[in-house]
Amino acid sequence: MTKGYAAITDGKGHFSMEAVEVDQPAADEVLVQIKAAGLCHTDYDSLQWGREMILGHEGAGIVVAVGRNVQHLSEGDHVLLNWAIPCGFCFQCKTGNPNICENNSPVTGVGAGSAHEGGTMWRQRPISRAFHLGTLSEYTLVKEAAVVKNHALNMPFTAAAIIGCGVMTGYGSVMNAAKVTEGSTVVVIGAGGVGLNVIQGARLAKAGKIIVIDILEKRFAMAKKMGATHTITASKKDTLLLDAAKKVKDLLGGRGADYAFECTAIPALGAAPLAMVRNGGTAIQVSGIEQEINIDMNLFEWDKIYMNPLYGKCRPAIDFPAIIDHYEKKELFLDELVTRTYSLSQLPQAFDDLLQGKNAKGVIEFV
Repeated sequence: MTKGYAAITDGKGHFSMEAVEVDQPAADEVLVQIKAAGLCHTDYDSLQWGREMILGHEGAGIVVAVGRNVQHLSEGDHVLLNWAIPCGFCFQCKTGNPNICENNSPVTGVGAGSAHEGGTMWRQRPISRAFHLGTLSEYTLVKEAAVVKNHALNMPFTAAAIIGCGVMTGYGSVMNAAKVTEGSTVVVIGAGGVGLNVIQGARLAKAGKIIVIDILEKRFAMAKKMGATHTITASKKDTLLLDAAKKVKDLLGGRGADYAFECTAIPALGAAPLAMVRNGGTAIQVSGIEQEINIDMNLFEWDKIYMNPLYGKCRPAIDFPAIIDHYEKKELFLDELVTRTYSLSQLPQAFDDLLQGKNAKGVIEFV
């Protein structure tokens, strides 16, 4: 058993730092010492999921031990963790959609993913881990399929930790889902952590114009650093962003954008990207809105496509190395996204800062 501390929620809105014991790896498992864990709104939301578990789903660290059947990892490797763990043999995995695996996905509702529970003891009983990872812990035991080796040993763990959700979601929504084309026009609604990575993806795709919309002007400096070419300050009174959509069309000579990405997680804005795109354009709902909303079907006229991709259609074995390569070539910014780091004991402050929108990205650092 390996002993450490973890952030554990009671599922009723509370959490505490508790001692846990982690097993040695089974045949297909990897024991990882977490060095950094990113935070996003999903981590805060998980406090209310009605069950006890170790928090956290973004992380990076060092391999401590591997199971006897693990072939691609060794003790001492620097690694990234991927929460959409593919089984490799279900219909979706074989079709090239490992992000919506039918057996292991914790969010698609198809598979229970029970094979990834267990291995961690708390108060002498097993404790589950958020998204089968539980990265807000000094150690975690995961399947080999959840781990990708990081060949960029110069990359700080704080930067590596954020790849496995916010960066991948934004980057992948551009590259894998929308397939943004060179010279095209792109609108990004919301310049928070995910939106900033949509901007980066659009820049890497060589979009001609990248128009960013937010109600907070203070976010525009970072948005421009990531690649925004134009910014529009939205009014809180513009609840459906129809006024902002008119400004977009004014910028583009009367026609809407080729692509528009919603990155706010505000249910009322689920239809907003449809108002931003031209006839035949593509609207992408990036932030995972799951609530029931009303949509004026006139917004679909004409020939518009509306997409709701999960996790940027992540293919971890392909996309994580590509992101790392962009970082090493100084084409993609990661360090700049990490606004502040915290210790595990500072998690309450980190959540407060998250809710107040103070950070592009807050990261828990284990030292």
